[in-house]
Amino acid sequence: MSCNNLIDLEPVSVISVSSFWKTEEDAKAGLYGMYTQFRDFAAQELIWLGEARSEIMTDGIQNADFRIKYFKNTITQENADRNWKQLYRTVNFANLVIKYAPGIEFSNEASKKDVIAQAYTMRAYAYFVMTRTWGALPLLTEPAEGYDAETTFKQRMPQEEVFQLIKSDIDQAYSLFSGNLYPAGRCLWSKPALNLLKAEVYLWTSKRLNAGNQDATIALSALNEAESSDVTLLEDFSNVFSYSNKGNKEIILSVNFRNGQAGDNYFSDTYITANDLSANTNAATKKAIGTAGGNNWWAPSELVRSQFSMQDQRRKASFIEVYRANGQDSTYLSTVVVKGKGLETGGIRRFLDDIVIYRYADLILLKAEAKNILGQDPTEEINKIRKRAFGNDFEQHVFTNGNRDQNDEAILKERLLEFAFEGKRWWDLVRFGKAFEKVPSLKDRQNDQYLLLWPLSLQTLNLNSRLVQNPGYGF
Repeated sequence: MSCNNLIDLEPVSVISVSSFWKTEEDAKAGLYGMYTQFRDFAAQELIWLGEARSEIMTDGIQNADFRIKYFKNTITQENADRNWKQLYRTVNFANLVIKYAPGIEFSNEASKKDVIAQAYTMRAYAYFVMTRTWGALPLLTEPAEGYDAETTFKQRMPQEEVFQLIKSDIDQAYSLFSGNLYPAGRCLWSKPALNLLKAEVYLWTSKRLNAGNQDATIALSALNEAESSDVTLLEDFSNVFSYSNKGNKEIILSVNFRNGQAGDNYFSDTYITANDLSANTNAATKKAIGTAGGNNWWAPSELVRSQFSMQDQRRKASFIEVYRANGQDSTYLSTVVVKGKGLETGGIRRFLDDIVIYRYADLILLKAEAKNILGQDPTEEINKIRKRAFGNDFEQHVFTNGNRDQNDEAILKERLLEFAFEGKRWWDLVRFGKAFEKVPSLKDRQNDQYLLLWPLSLQTLNLNSRLVQNPGYGF
């Protein structure tokens, strides 16, 4: 199976069992339907849930609109607009595959196991995203093939039980994946991608659920196994994200976007229109931006931009600051994110770079994090990332091992520079216990720990009378 098979499909969940789930092709169609739902989530929701509440973004040229309440952390029960609907749709497709694929005859048993493994992994990932966002969750492990109250209206289960299911699904998937290999295009779940998910889950429970060294050790083992797969750091940081270089060897898992198959993803909200580019904008800046497109709804904050060294190749590969010339002076206009600038076709910019879920740099820095928890030296991992970032200037930026807190600070900073605009920063801050320290809109609000979770939207609450709002957000 490859990424080219990821086409939009009929909603399998409403096709009767008597007419579907009979053949290997049916099972694979159901699996691709699951990935289509996943792509719909990643296209916009990933950046909102995983990064928007951090210090990364601020106002752009246009009115940041509904995004303002994210980076200013003024979300309330009344204005909450994000919900878990798309992720539960993804879970439902996974549940369908898990229920019906085992009873279908495949031409190859390994292929059958691989299909089921991908469904278990996707379900684990979806629940991991949701529990980090909303905490306690309704646990749906059977497909919704009817609309009875028992199936539809479930109460929220404690986060500890959610993680039990996540870890059980990871174990099930691990037992089914046959080899430490990648599918063509690297946009389907594989054993290496599963191990990255496993590591991230166990680091979360190590730090947030007091599982300590035990879970950090499991995370480190998963990362070591994933590192033995066919992965490497690309020398040119910008090539990792290039539309023409999809599925490269730094990628462990990405969400596939292709011209003619999908609409623009979230990077379209961070570029710039031709009307907003001043005639007095520096020629080199205009050349770097190329064909204008999208909208500058929001932009990287000065707080974040100022942390990138001019010697760091990640700076110019991640964003471009735009200035308007006024005689001898220049006035800052905004900043354009170029990490996901897509492609130019027919004079139009399309924002169709793949959304990266995991890549080798993530593995390396998660490994540094796990080693630091365990009292081991993370110098090798941090310097591996810095060598790529600084090239010939690396000697000026060599990391030296410090105490655990100092190392954590260095790892978190490196993750900021490496993964800005990839939908990771908010969850990183929460996992490291640094959200109230690093996010300006959360300063002096340390007593409001409830803010680390999102509120359930009123629409979500109204759809299920058995749901209870997260503490701190009620009327």
